[in-house]
Amino acid sequence: MLTTPQNPAAALASVRERITVAARTASRNPASITLVGVAKSQPLERLRSALDAGLADLGENYLQEARTHFDALAGRTFRRHFIGALQTNKTRDVAQLFDWVHTVDRLRIAERLSAQRPAALPPLEVCIQVHVGDESSKSGVAPAGLGALAEAVTRLPQLRLRGLMCLPPEETDPARQRRWFRELRRLAEGLNAAGHRLDVLSMGMSGDFESAIAEGATHLRIGTAVFGARG
Repeated sequence: MLTTPQNPAAALASVRERITVAARTASRNPASITLVGVAKSQPLERLRSALDAGLADLGENYLQEARTHFDALAGRTFRRHFIGALQTNKTRDVAQLFDWVHTVDRLRIAERLSAQRPAALPPLEVCIQVHVGDESSKSGVAPAGLGALAEAVTRLPQLRLRGLMCLPPEETDPARQRRWFRELRRLAEGLNAAGHRLDVLSMGMSGDFESAIAEGATHLRIGTAVFGARG
C-alpha cells in the first residue's frame, strides 16, 4: 500500500531503483525510460523537493493548477508535460506553456495545438491517446481510427508525433496489466511498420509501472509513489 513519503527525494530515489531493476529484468537500458512526476493536487514543497533531487519532467492534468505550479517554480528547469484531458478552449494555453502533450485524441485538438503553437518555439512533442479496454469514462481514439489520426497529425507543421499513450483499466495482476500495455506496444509497432517513426510509449503509473516497463514503456507517469497521497 502506498503511503505519503516524508521525503519525496528519498521516494524518488526508491522509484528510480525500481525502474532500474524492472528495466534490467526486461533486458532494457534504464536510461531509455523517462520518469514524469505527476503534480496533480500535490503541495508545492513536494514538487520542489523532487525537482531539487533531479526530477527533470513534470506532468500536469489541469491547466489552472499548472499555471500556479509553473509560476511558483519559475527559474527551475524541467520539461513540462500535459497529461490530462484536453478541451478545445484550453489548447492555446497548452500550446504555449508545455513541451509535451500526451493526450491528443482527435484531429480537431491536434489542429488547434499546431495552429496555436508559437512560431518561436520548437514543434510540440505529442502522443496520441488510445482507448484500450471498454471503460466509457476514459478518452482516446479507438484502435480502428488510430492510423488515420496518426497520418493527419504527422502533417501538422507545429507538432511532432512521438508515440502513443494509454490509460488502461486498473488491474492488480501483473499479467493482466501487461495485456493492455502489450496492446499499445503492438499498435505502435503497426504504425512504424506503415512508415511512422514512433519512439515513445507513455504508459505505466504508480501501481503498474513495472509491468509497463516489461512491455516497452518509455515514459512513466508517476505521482503518488514519488510525492505521496494527493492533498
